[in-house]
Amino acid sequence: MVGSIPSNSFPANVGIHALEFYFPTKFVDQTELEQFDGVSAGKYTIGLGQNKMAVCDDREDINSISLTVVQNLVEKHNISFKDIGYLEVGTESIIDKSKSVKTVLMSLFEESGNHDVEGIDTKNACYGGTASVFNAVNWVESSSWDGRLALVVAADIASYAEGPARPTGGAGAVAILIGPDAPVVFDQGVRSTHMNHLWDFYKPELASEYPTVDGHFSNTCYIRSVDACYSLFTKKFSKRYGNAEKLIKVQDLDHLAFHAPNCKLVQKAFGRLAYNDMLQDPENEIYASVKEYAKFGHSEESYYDKGLERGMMQFTKADYQKKVVPSIYASTNVGNMYTASVWACLSSLLSSTPDEEIVDKRIGMFSYGSGSAATFFSLKVVASAQKFRDTLLIKDRLEKRVKVTPQIFAEHLKLREETAQLKDYNPIGDISTLAKGTYYLERIDEKFRRTYKRV
Repeated sequence: MVGSIPSNSFPANVGIHALEFYFPTKFVDQTELEQFDGVSAGKYTIGLGQNKMAVCDDREDINSISLTVVQNLVEKHNISFKDIGYLEVGTESIIDKSKSVKTVLMSLFEESGNHDVEGIDTKNACYGGTASVFNAVNWVESSSWDGRLALVVAADIASYAEGPARPTGGAGAVAILIGPDAPVVFDQGVRSTHMNHLWDFYKPELASEYPTVDGHFSNTCYIRSVDACYSLFTKKFSKRYGNAEKLIKVQDLDHLAFHAPNCKLVQKAFGRLAYNDMLQDPENEIYASVKEYAKFGHSEESYYDKGLERGMMQFTKADYQKKVVPSIYASTNVGNMYTASVWACLSSLLSSTPDEEIVDKRIGMFSYGSGSAATFFSLKVVASAQKFRDTLLIKDRLEKRVKVTPQIFAEHLKLREETAQLKDYNPIGDISTLAKGTYYLERIDEKFRRTYKRV
């Protein structure tokens, strides 16, 4: 897969050669969590669209899950560490204010003797993984490229203090191998970004994994960013790939993958895309059943009107099942993975969709990180996705996990709270529950230096 350096042009078909997705082997059932928390039945499962949530004890941290996903990708795809010239990590799970996760991952490169690897860590809430992917693509397409592959790790452990946000936690890591002549190609010149200064979700307490979050406001910020990014994307895409006078619409995208803090928000976002399309062509008869909502435009009221929200979700229900649901299987059963979320959704889509439904098809992608940063972009599958189906095996692996009770889940979070800042500490989590090939935290010494072992 390592390419040759072109003389006078960009390398062709820069995109994704391989994906690897790691999630913890333990989970809590959201129905049982509803009962444990004393909330109404369906609040988490129907209201948030979540079925299960990944659980970590003190044996796993951002370094361990990143080590696991990189080593597993390299082994599954028979890649040499010498063939990687760029490595960047997107994460908000910060355990050191100076030392990057990328430097920890360089321990995997030791045996190969390859230390000539560009890239470090990138941070902005859930957007860091996407920013890292764009940096990797830019490296391959630049004069800095030396013919080797780029590797991105998007990884996080999402956990919340007791309260309404706790069921939106989770954990996961995705490794993304990028280079030329790929089966899944990034569309050039259409990335559309919206960034602004917000306080919807942030982590000012450096001694805690828990964020300060305004959930309702954050959801509104997400939808506002959907509007801004999608509107610009339709203009850029139509100008570059079609007719600038006729904007691309959501029905022109074959599949979509969104950042998924919860899957109900994804469904609302998909409905919002159709709402944006309707505002461009409100007299079109296909919008007759929802035409009344065009009166809101992009007013502030449009972000809070429940009739509009429900109407657009109902209007897009069939397309949502076809175009979006295949991408959210992992998120529904793992939970929020912050930077890894949108890439886990892409992994779900590619791992479950047969070639006749994915090859020569275009995938719309939306990534959001609080604070805020967001981009709408697109990919095209230009060759068989069989190797993604053969190696990811997401559904099979999810079914082999171990269920823990909500009480154990709460105890694990309490353990992580109490040990987050300790030194000279030996973790106590049960290693026997970890899957083969998983790295785990063995010890934190008296100077806070962490050592890891692999199952």
